[in-house]
Amino acid sequence: MQSWLDIPQNSDFSIYNLPYGIFSYGKKKPRAGVAIGNFIIDLKRAYKKGVFEDIKIPKKVFDKPVLNDYIRLGKPVHRAVRKRLQEQLQDPTSLLFHHQQKLLVPMEEASMHLPVEIGDYTDFYSSEEHATNVGKMFRGEANALRPNWKYLPVAYHGRASSIVISGTPIRRPMGQSRPNDNEPPVFGPSQAVDFELEVAFIIGRDTELGERVPTEHAEDYIFGLVLFNDWSARDLQKWEYVPLGPFLSKNFGSSISPWIVTLDALESFRTQGPEQNPPVLPYLQTEGARTFDIQLEVAIMPKRAEKETVVCRSNFKYLYWNMAQQLAHHTVNGCNIRVGDLMASGTISGSTPDSFGSMLELTWNRKNPITMSDGSTRTAINDLDVVIMRGHCEKDGIRVGFGKVETLLLPAE
Repeated sequence: MQSWLDIPQNSDFSIYNLPYGIFSYGKKKPRAGVAIGNFIIDLKRAYKKGVFEDIKIPKKVFDKPVLNDYIRLGKPVHRAVRKRLQEQLQDPTSLLFHHQQKLLVPMEEASMHLPVEIGDYTDFYSSEEHATNVGKMFRGEANALRPNWKYLPVAYHGRASSIVISGTPIRRPMGQSRPNDNEPPVFGPSQAVDFELEVAFIIGRDTELGERVPTEHAEDYIFGLVLFNDWSARDLQKWEYVPLGPFLSKNFGSSISPWIVTLDALESFRTQGPEQNPPVLPYLQTEGARTFDIQLEVAIMPKRAEKETVVCRSNFKYLYWNMAQQLAHHTVNGCNIRVGDLMASGTISGSTPDSFGSMLELTWNRKNPITMSDGSTRTAINDLDVVIMRGHCEKDGIRVGFGKVETLLLPAE
């Protein structure tokens, strides 16, 4: 597809992507938009100009400060909007072309906002490499994976209220830790703040309490994906996680990218995930290519450094448990889901040291410091460091990207 709009060749936001977000500009209130190249299509204004005239869309749905009501319209509407925008972007006689000065907002003039109202948030633990690495560090190689790990997608419920949009600073958390096993715990700022490289999916359909979502229909309930940095405080986590799992070590903040990439945009990048052995139970079985080839990277920009340091390159396809299995397991007991709920993948690590998705693994529990571009070293994230995560798919000259999620770590108060 060729567009009349000048779209940079390496843009994450090609005509094949068209991700959704919530933005504001000037004195305009937050509203729905679609990213294309270096611009945002103002969907509220496009609707008023008649771009979507024969598509059944309620009058005020693009005026809302979150996308939940639009998502709830369903995939037939989303696909009609996507197709219409692609047609308009290729047609130099279209309404979008004619009104481009009013409908296209330069990205540098816009502020991005949390794209959905997140009612609930679940964090999975779906990378075999990550789970094995952590298990080796704390339990030894013989007991690296728990007995249940290859039979079900392990997960815990997180804190939705502390999920923030890219660009929102996160403050170093306070809490209890026990640096010396022979002494009582101490209270103070975490000394081991870490990132976790994750991808999260946004729920696109409600279910009733007691209803289950089978794997073969799970993708019908997924609107799209975002990049996700699940910040962690490793010293707090080590002390608190037995017996109920992480608490203060996780709920102080998680960061997401502003643009939701739809499954339709990712369709060309489907691929097979790892072989699952032993065979999973029937309700978790899937057929075909049920994951995506999404290239991921993490960089750290120290304060006053002239350039960032890429510390990790990984891929979404490494995950042992796919999204259909995660959602099927989440609902197999009748747990209801709601539009806007967020399900995160868990840390995404590969098999090589440079593909490990956390500082915990990259430094092997703080034993092997990483050197930054300015010569300083890291075993964890320092105050005023900026952590940047990026993700994209690329194949046959087509690129579909997520942009980035970028977060500054502030000192503890």
